[in-house]
Amino acid sequence: MEKFQAVLDLHLKHRSALAYGLVTLLTASGERIFSTTVFQCPCSATWNLPYGLVFLLVPAMALFLLGYALNARTWRLLTGCCAPGTRSSCGSCRRGVLVCAQLSGMAAVAPLTWVAVALLGGTFYECAASGSDILVRCLCPRGDSACAAQLPLVPCKASAPQGPDLQKELRAQSQVLGWILIAAVIIFLLIFTSVIRCLSPVSFLQLKFWKIYLEQEQQIFKREATEHANELAKENVKCFFESSHPKESKLPSMKDWQQISSVYTFNPKKPYYSMLHKYVNRKDKNNSISSASGDRVIPLLDFVDTSGMTSDVP
Repeated sequence: MEKFQAVLDLHLKHRSALAYGLVTLLTASGERIFSTTVFQCPCSATWNLPYGLVFLLVPAMALFLLGYALNARTWRLLTGCCAPGTRSSCGSCRRGVLVCAQLSGMAAVAPLTWVAVALLGGTFYECAASGSDILVRCLCPRGDSACAAQLPLVPCKASAPQGPDLQKELRAQSQVLGWILIAAVIIFLLIFTSVIRCLSPVSFLQLKFWKIYLEQEQQIFKREATEHANELAKENVKCFFESSHPKESKLPSMKDWQQISSVYTFNPKKPYYSMLHKYVNRKDKNNSISSASGDRVIPLLDFVDTSGMTSDVP
C-alpha cells in the first residue's frame, strides 16, 4: 500500500512531465509506423514534393489542433464566451490572447516532435526534396540533365550511377535540419522557462504550497459537489414518486458558476490561489471577479486552470 501511495504521489507531482513524455513517445512511435508502413514515395518529379510535404506537415497540423482540443484550458476559455448577453472588454480580450499563446506553446509539443523525428528519419524529406526545383539546381551543378532526371527516383532506390550519393546527401540534409530544430526548441524552452521564473511574482516555496492547496481544494470540491448532487437527485426522485413539491435547495446561481469557471488571473494586491478562493473573498457580490483592475495572466501560474477536476476534458 505504501509503494502504491508513493507511485501515486510521484504521478501527482510530475503529472505534466509524464504527460508530455507520453505524448512525445506516442508521436515518435506513430511517425515510425507511418514512414515504414503507409508512406510510399511516388518517385515522380511532379508528385514527390507535395506528397512528402503532406506527410511531413499535415499530421503535425492535426496533432497541433488535437493538442488544443485535449487541453482543458481551451474549453474553460471558450465555454460561454459567445453566449447572449456576454460582454467582452479590451482587458478580457487581451488576457484571452495571452492564454491562446500559452495554449499554442503547449499544443506545439507533439507536432514539433513529429517533424523532428521525421527529419531525423529522412524518409519524408528525401521524397519532398527530390521533387524540388531549387534543390535540383543545388544538387545537380551546371544543369546536369542526367542528374536532374535521376533525382526524383532516388527515394525509390532506383539503380543509377549517382543515386546512392544523392540519397546520402538528402539524408544528411534532413538529419541536420532535424538536429537544428531539436536544438532550437531546447534553447527556446530553456530561455522561456528561465525568463518566466525570473519574472514570477511568487517565491519557489509559495509555488509548492500553491500546488498543494489546489490539490486539496479540488478534492474537497469534488467531494462536496458529489454530496450536494446526490442530495438533490434523491430529493427530486423522492418528490417524483410521492407527487410532492421539493424542498428549496441552496445552490450557486449560473453567474456564480460562470465566475469560478473563468480563466485564472493573478492580482499582486490580492493574491488568491484560485477563482474559487477569489470568489468567496469578494467584497461586492454584484461585481465580476474575472475582470478586476490589476489582474494579469502569469504563464508560470497556468497550472491553476489545469489541476484536479478542472483538467477533465469534455
